[in-house]
Amino acid sequence: MVRIISALILAVTAVCASAAEPLKLVDNPPESHVVVKGDTLWAISGKFLKEPWRWPEIWNMNREQIKNPHLIYPGDIIYLDRSGSTPRLRVGKRVGSRTGGVVKLSPSVHSEAVSQNIPSIPPHIIEPFISRPLVLDSKDQDSPIRIVATQEERMVIGSGDNGFVSGIPDASIVNWQIYRPGKPLKDPDTQEIIGYEAFFLGNARLVQPGEPAVVTVTEAKEEIFRGDRLLPTPPANIISYAPHRPDRDVSGKIMTIYGDRSEGGTGAVVSLNRGKQDGLEVGNVLAVFRNRISKSFDTDLRVEETAIPEERYALAFVFRTFERVSYALIVTSSKSVRSGDSVRNP
Repeated sequence: MVRIISALILAVTAVCASAAEPLKLVDNPPESHVVVKGDTLWAISGKFLKEPWRWPEIWNMNREQIKNPHLIYPGDIIYLDRSGSTPRLRVGKRVGSRTGGVVKLSPSVHSEAVSQNIPSIPPHIIEPFISRPLVLDSKDQDSPIRIVATQEERMVIGSGDNGFVSGIPDASIVNWQIYRPGKPLKDPDTQEIIGYEAFFLGNARLVQPGEPAVVTVTEAKEEIFRGDRLLPTPPANIISYAPHRPDRDVSGKIMTIYGDRSEGGTGAVVSLNRGKQDGLEVGNVLAVFRNRISKSFDTDLRVEETAIPEERYALAFVFRTFERVSYALIVTSSKSVRSGDSVRNP
């Protein structure tokens, strides 16, 4: 799982606040690294940097490059260049292997259209959270587009079955997602409901417009019943985003651990009570903190509680944002992540 999570590289705007802090190399960094299938810029940079999430800096990327980071490919050779005042990583490519494997250096990461390029994001981990409805507002929570009947007298439908849907307004929308209204998401600070987490059931395709319309279930993750709702399928755009600090100070809390878990660790997906309106965007890295209380007994054996400094123990990577809610992946963690833990700029 650690290898998979270290594959997480997603990117948007330039690293800003961290630029004032010097990059710190790991002890005895290698002079070079040969790229192999399964590598990512995060993992490779971790071989050189103490804070691998700051890899856009050591690659010396500008704002446009970070919006659309170039990729590297198996067989490339990554070199540590210490010739200037700031260490840099540069990529070389073996050429003329029959004549000794000469290495050709280039000043930055290149971007040839090669089918075997190193992926920025592990799609099998992130895709479900990118393309499926996670947070609904009250309008979508009460969507009028719903299954009103199933095939013949069947109570449950699944993959390959037809369902009859009322309320589809536009016959040009062919692909739909089926969901069930989920639990409310409450802000830990205010107890206000700031969204509803949808329970994804499957995908469907419109085969006959009308009232009711006929859809065919193309994928069923769970049993589907009358009354389950539909929303148009959003584009599954898995974009490469480079990790970076938020452009302004963000302070929030973890609301839930996805999957109704009480705790999570590296690889867990968490919901945050901050979103687009708070300045969060895809690619933001946040540090996770635990508020700590020391407990002891006084002379009368009564419990005394003393607040001690909070502990920073994890990094969270924001990969999807809504207006007031965001989802993040716990990239590294030294202990279990819990609801109510704080997140702030690293």
